[in-house]
Amino acid sequence: MIKIKRKPFQEIQRIIEPYARVLNVACGGCASVCLGGGQKEAKILNAELELASESVQQHKQLDVYTVERACNMQYLRELESREPSFDCIISMACSAGVQLLAEKFPHKPVFPVINTIAIGVDRDVGLYQEVCRACGDCVIGYTGGLCPITRCAKSLFNGPCGGTNQGMCEINPDIPCVWHQIYERLKQQNRLQDMLKIEPCMEWRNQTQRTVVQAGYEDRFAAEK
Repeated sequence: MIKIKRKPFQEIQRIIEPYARVLNVACGGCASVCLGGGQKEAKILNAELELASESVQQHKQLDVYTVERACNMQYLRELESREPSFDCIISMACSAGVQLLAEKFPHKPVFPVINTIAIGVDRDVGLYQEVCRACGDCVIGYTGGLCPITRCAKSLFNGPCGGTNQGMCEINPDIPCVWHQIYERLKQQNRLQDMLKIEPCMEWRNQTQRTVVQAGYEDRFAAEK
């Protein structure tokens, strides 16, 4: 799941300072589940912004609307009747949701008030850990389910560097060496032979914009090209 974190309050204040009527669009998907940008968080932010505006004798009209998923255009259509009443839109969705919102309303300023942090897992309520960089060439099948791109400080693809020491990383002795962990995981599974496989260099597909077509839909979208 995508993980997000709210921008510093002072930065958000600067973003909306020129605008009197502000619509805060929350997301009921990932942003809500990770307690960063759902309806509750949007209402809290608006209340804080209202108090801050009143303290400097400014009046701002702040409203909240929650879409089911900000990364899907069909749910953004719900905003068509509301959007004209506001000078700008702020979004508590991930970067994908903000960009789609800006695409939907290209004539209206759209600002993120959330930083998109990572693709990660839930360790506890409000505690998340990044485990994936969305590189587009997943190798964890042969590394025991551990991502060397995300967890290695050097993103090494074919085994550890010469700096691993007693199972810890030379960059930070408090961080485990993922290749040591991969070795131990594969040893436990009787798959150490996988460490001898040399994988080809990664194409780093996440460095350029990608369009993903799920299997079974190729013909449908091929006709649109």
